Amino acid sequence: MPRQSPIPEPLDREFYAAANDERLVLQHCARCDRWQYPPEPVCAECARADTLAWRETDGRGTIHSFAVIHDTQVASLRPDLPYTVAVIGLDACPGIVMLSQLPGTESDDVRIGRPVRLTFLTTEATGQKVPEWEVVA
Repeated sequence: MPRQSPIPEPLDREFYAAANDERLVLQHCARCDRWQYPPEPVCAECARADTLAWRETDGRGTIHSFAVIHDTQVASLRPDLPYTVAVIGLDACPGIVMLSQLPGTESDDVRIGRPVRLTFLTTEATGQKVPEWEVVA
Protein backbone atom coordinates (compact mmCIF):
# COMPACT_ATOMS: atom_id res chain seq x y z
CA MET A 1 0.00 0.00 0.00
CA PRO A 2 1.37 3.45 -0.84
CA ARG A 3 2.41 5.37 2.26
CA GLN A 4 2.35 9.12 2.58
CA SER A 5 5.81 10.60 2.26
CA PRO A 6 6.15 13.04 5.13
CA ILE A 7 8.32 16.10 4.71
CA PRO A 8 10.12 16.64 8.05
CA GLU A 9 9.68 20.01 9.71
CA PRO A 10 11.87 21.46 12.47
CA LEU A 11 9.65 20.05 15.24
CA ASP A 12 9.65 16.43 13.96
CA ARG A 13 13.00 16.33 12.14
CA GLU A 14 14.61 14.15 14.89
CA PHE A 15 11.72 11.66 14.68
CA TYR A 16 12.11 11.18 10.91
CA ALA A 17 15.93 11.20 10.96
CA ALA A 18 15.83 8.35 13.49
CA ALA A 19 13.23 6.52 11.38
CA ASN A 20 15.64 6.61 8.45
CA ASP A 21 18.11 4.81 10.74
CA GLU A 22 15.30 2.37 11.68
CA ARG A 23 15.06 3.69 15.23
CA LEU A 24 11.95 4.97 17.00
CA VAL A 25 12.51 8.10 19.07
CA LEU A 26 9.84 10.03 20.95
CA GLN A 27 9.94 13.08 23.13
CA HIS A 28 10.40 12.40 26.84
CA CYS A 29 10.18 14.91 29.67
CA ALA A 30 12.77 14.22 32.37
CA ARG A 31 10.94 16.43 34.88
CA CYS A 32 7.57 14.66 34.51
CA ASP A 33 9.00 11.28 33.47
CA ARG A 34 6.47 11.09 30.67
CA TRP A 35 6.55 10.35 26.96
CA GLN A 36 5.00 12.67 24.41
CA TYR A 37 3.78 12.08 20.87
CA PRO A 38 3.15 13.82 18.57
CA PRO A 39 6.05 16.18 19.22
CA GLU A 40 5.37 19.58 20.74
CA PRO A 41 7.69 22.51 21.52
CA VAL A 42 7.10 22.05 25.28
CA CYS A 43 5.97 19.27 27.61
CA ALA A 44 2.17 19.02 27.63
CA GLU A 45 2.25 18.39 31.39
CA CYS A 46 4.70 20.94 32.83
CA ALA A 47 5.03 23.32 29.83
CA ARG A 48 8.84 23.22 29.97
CA ALA A 49 11.05 22.86 26.95
CA ASP A 50 14.39 22.49 28.73
CA THR A 51 13.53 19.06 30.18
CA LEU A 52 12.16 17.66 26.91
CA ALA A 53 14.49 15.41 24.86
CA TRP A 54 14.30 12.76 22.17
CA ARG A 55 14.63 9.26 23.61
CA GLU A 56 14.75 5.90 21.85
CA THR A 57 12.23 3.14 22.53
CA ASP A 58 12.03 -0.41 21.19
CA GLY A 59 8.56 0.02 19.66
CA ARG A 60 7.06 -3.16 21.07
CA GLY A 61 3.37 -2.75 21.62
CA THR A 62 -0.15 -4.11 21.77
CA ILE A 63 -3.18 -3.63 19.55
CA HIS A 64 -5.67 -1.46 21.44
CA SER A 65 -8.23 -1.09 18.65
CA PHE A 66 -8.52 -1.63 14.91
CA ALA A 67 -10.73 -1.15 11.89
CA VAL A 68 -10.85 -3.04 8.62
CA ILE A 69 -11.21 -0.62 5.71
CA HIS A 70 -13.38 -2.08 2.94
CA ASP A 71 -13.90 1.02 0.78
CA THR A 72 -12.08 4.25 0.03
CA GLN A 73 -12.40 7.21 -2.29
CA VAL A 74 -8.61 7.36 -2.60
CA ALA A 75 -7.89 5.60 -5.90
CA SER A 76 -4.30 4.66 -5.00
CA LEU A 77 -5.53 2.71 -1.93
CA ARG A 78 -8.22 0.67 -3.72
CA PRO A 79 -5.93 -2.15 -4.93
CA ASP A 80 -5.09 -3.00 -1.30
CA LEU A 81 -8.68 -3.23 -0.05
CA PRO A 82 -9.49 -4.49 2.44
CA TYR A 83 -6.72 -3.33 4.77
CA THR A 84 -6.48 -2.89 8.51
CA VAL A 85 -5.62 0.20 10.50
CA ALA A 86 -4.74 -0.39 14.16
CA VAL A 87 -4.19 1.74 17.23
CA ILE A 88 -0.96 0.52 18.85
CA GLY A 89 -0.17 1.18 22.50
CA LEU A 90 3.58 1.23 23.10
CA ASP A 91 4.59 -1.07 25.98
CA ALA A 92 7.53 1.03 27.21
CA CYS A 93 5.80 4.39 26.75
CA PRO A 94 2.65 4.64 28.90
CA GLY A 95 -0.03 6.80 27.34
CA ILE A 96 1.46 6.77 23.85
CA VAL A 97 -0.53 5.30 20.97
CA MET A 98 0.40 5.23 17.30
CA LEU A 99 -1.41 4.18 14.14
CA SER A 100 -0.30 1.38 11.84
CA GLN A 101 -1.64 -0.29 8.74
CA LEU A 102 -0.13 -3.58 9.96
CA PRO A 103 1.69 -4.42 6.72
CA GLY A 104 1.71 -8.10 5.81
CA THR A 105 -1.00 -8.96 8.33
CA GLU A 106 -4.30 -10.47 7.22
CA SER A 107 -7.38 -8.83 8.77
CA ASP A 108 -8.43 -12.19 10.29
CA ASP A 109 -5.16 -12.28 12.29
CA VAL A 110 -5.83 -8.94 14.02
CA ARG A 111 -7.24 -9.02 17.54
CA ILE A 112 -7.29 -6.54 20.39
CA GLY A 113 -4.50 -7.40 22.82
CA ARG A 114 -2.21 -9.05 20.25
CA PRO A 115 1.44 -8.08 20.55
CA VAL A 116 3.12 -6.23 17.70
CA ARG A 117 6.69 -5.35 16.79
CA LEU A 118 8.11 -2.34 15.06
CA THR A 119 9.20 -2.31 11.45
CA PHE A 120 10.04 0.52 9.04
CA LEU A 121 8.75 1.01 5.52
CA THR A 122 10.23 3.31 2.91
CA THR A 123 7.81 5.71 1.23
CA GLU A 124 7.93 5.86 -2.54
CA ALA A 125 7.80 9.60 -3.21
CA THR A 126 10.69 10.76 -1.00
CA GLY A 127 12.35 7.62 0.35
CA GLN A 128 11.51 8.70 3.91
CA LYS A 129 11.13 5.70 6.22
CA VAL A 130 8.08 5.56 8.49
CA PRO A 131 7.33 3.33 11.46
CA GLU A 132 4.73 0.59 11.06
CA TRP A 133 3.92 -2.44 13.20
CA GLU A 134 3.35 -6.10 12.43
CA VAL A 135 1.63 -8.77 14.48
CA VAL A 136 3.98 -11.06 16.39
CA ALA A 137 3.36 -14.65 15.33
